[in-house]
Amino acid sequence: MSLKYSLPKSWPKSVLPESLLWGKLQNGMLADPHSILGMHKLNKSSLVVRCFAPNVQKVEFIDVRNDSSCAMQPVDEHGMYVLYVENENDLFPYKLKQTFQGGEYANYDPYNFLPEIGELDLYYFSGGKHHGIYDKLGAHKRILGEVTGVAFLLWAPNAARVSVVGDFNNWDGLRHPMRNMGESGIWELFIPGLTEGDLYKFELKAHNGDVFTKLDPYASRTELRPKTSGIIHDFRKYKWADQDWMKKRQTKNILEEPMSVYEIHLGSWQHPLLKEKDEHGYYNYREIAPILAEYAVEMGYTHIELLPIMEHPLDQSWGYQVTAYFAPTARFGTPDDFAYFVDVMHQHNIGVILDWVPAHFPKDEFALGRFDGTALYEHADPRKGEHEDWGTYIFNYGRNEVKNFLIGNALYWFDIFHLDGLRVDAVASMIYLDYSRNEGEWIPNKYGGNENLEAIDFLKELNELVHADYPGAMMIAEESTAFAGVSRPVYLGGLGFTLKWNMGWMHDTLSYFTKDAVYRKYHHDNLTFSLLYAFTENFTLPFSHDEVVHGKGSMLGKMSGDYWQKFANLRALYAFMYAHPGKKLLFMGGEFAQWKEWEDTNPLEWFLLEDPFHSAVQLLTKDLNRLYKKIPALYEQDFTNSGFEWVDVNDVGQSVFSFIRWDKSRKTPILVVANMTPIVRKNYTLGVPVSGKWEEILNTDSSLYEGSNVGNNGGVMTKNTPSHSHPYSLKLTLPPLGVVYFKIK
Repeated sequence: MSLKYSLPKSWPKSVLPESLLWGKLQNGMLADPHSILGMHKLNKSSLVVRCFAPNVQKVEFIDVRNDSSCAMQPVDEHGMYVLYVENENDLFPYKLKQTFQGGEYANYDPYNFLPEIGELDLYYFSGGKHHGIYDKLGAHKRILGEVTGVAFLLWAPNAARVSVVGDFNNWDGLRHPMRNMGESGIWELFIPGLTEGDLYKFELKAHNGDVFTKLDPYASRTELRPKTSGIIHDFRKYKWADQDWMKKRQTKNILEEPMSVYEIHLGSWQHPLLKEKDEHGYYNYREIAPILAEYAVEMGYTHIELLPIMEHPLDQSWGYQVTAYFAPTARFGTPDDFAYFVDVMHQHNIGVILDWVPAHFPKDEFALGRFDGTALYEHADPRKGEHEDWGTYIFNYGRNEVKNFLIGNALYWFDIFHLDGLRVDAVASMIYLDYSRNEGEWIPNKYGGNENLEAIDFLKELNELVHADYPGAMMIAEESTAFAGVSRPVYLGGLGFTLKWNMGWMHDTLSYFTKDAVYRKYHHDNLTFSLLYAFTENFTLPFSHDEVVHGKGSMLGKMSGDYWQKFANLRALYAFMYAHPGKKLLFMGGEFAQWKEWEDTNPLEWFLLEDPFHSAVQLLTKDLNRLYKKIPALYEQDFTNSGFEWVDVNDVGQSVFSFIRWDKSRKTPILVVANMTPIVRKNYTLGVPVSGKWEEILNTDSSLYEGSNVGNNGGVMTKNTPSHSHPYSLKLTLPPLGVVYFKIK
């Protein structure tokens, strides 16, 4: 190899780029830096190597064929370096070594590699149909030929320039500009030598000249708050051991299975006893996994549901203001640590549901908002693009690339982290254009209505994909209105969710239990009304975190009456919930009757379990879960009226409710009787469909639960006296503020 180091005036004119292109490069406005930079043929017998390295002290060229090196020639004060190579007609591998204040960086030239995304990928992404887009966009380790590095791809169609910045280039946005892939709006660059654990961000320059840095929207790992850089991570390297669980899940119909969900906030369920409360004062994913799994198994839960653990900057948002949709929060460890957490749950036969927030995102400058200097992920018009109540942006569901981002994100959590369900937050705010808006503050759809047709189409497409690609996985809607068909299949005109939270049941039921017993006869329909619509959707009955914060008090605190009555009411409430059609959800702390409302900064009041009244509620919850999973009548027909039958719905004066739950075989019915007053009812007659002894299998007034132990001595024989349209009857003793389950022996 002959290297010629002449002054610029003696080189062929084509060694230096055209002044216009050179000026654009120096000003950070060149859309295709690969056209100038890297190694290029000048003619049949010479090559040129160009490097743009502003703010460096020197650049060395290293021929990797023989490990020879030489200094590159600076040609101006802006950072352009050139090497003219004579007597060479084939491109060959080389490295560049840059020395800058504070260090040096040596590796292959990034501008010698072809794009890491193909035309088909761009086509599907632009059409909103690239369901595995998370394997392309973002930062991914790649081996190109024999060169290991990281491929960076970013969608920023309205940016004038996009660069990768990090420790490797002293966070200088002029040194690694990316290549624009044309109409797709995707920018691309492969940087050799980078590896797992390296920090990075994207620096963008808007057409108005503004320069700003952004976190990668597809970052799979981030720094711990308040830092905001992405961290290069291989999210496919974790080795799973939950094959049995995943195989069984595909064969189950969750609608006909028991489903008792324990909703938790990882940061406040428990705190390590030997750690101070600071940014490392939580159990990490690996530490908490076996503790939580064993507790969930002991309590009899079938699933846990986590408040959002996608990365978020503010602890007090509980994860509902997401800045990195693909990254488990660094508060509790790495993505591999979270995979381990899910793996442990599955090995204990506990499913994992995760709260997911596609309804809105925060305005933090480093995240999605005004991403390339324009309203990219959100609507530009605040009447469609902003939630004034929440101070957040609303996704533009009609834009293909945004829809692709959200669909890809949902599929990512099922694919990469083996999740069993996503609970979709704030669905009502997505499907109504006038949600929490006054007249004149919203834009009607093309038909003049208030439905967000684009959001509705997005949800339908997403739900169909999840159910097709991940059999047995769930999509659960937190939807607070009477929108029809939320949990009905798309082909029947529904939104396609698996389940819907029954917010009306929750509100009416809690309202009833806050009433003093003497007034409950005036509110009898609070507990009966839900059965008028119970089978219009596939409902989950939620007592969630939303009901025990912001001055609403704890579950125990809501109950009416004195100390004893509060506990009796809470026990009755839980037994009533487990008998009512629908899957079950209870927020942490409720299972042992925490006194205080939930505080995200403090762990639960576990010390209360030293009090027998609190430990009794925990025991009852455990027994309810045990019975629930054991008795098909309590779960097999949650979503059809053939699984429920009122015995007496009209005993308003005594505030007594009685009904039968039927299994599919109709051979083992369960009779449920609830006395919602503190008065003992003796010789209370109810009709039943089957003769024989009806065993008392649960009594919330049992001394086991610190009740007054009023009951039926283990069971009651039927009498051949018809009652309530049944051929037989029972004479029962109903305990005060108690719920009793009976099963035919």
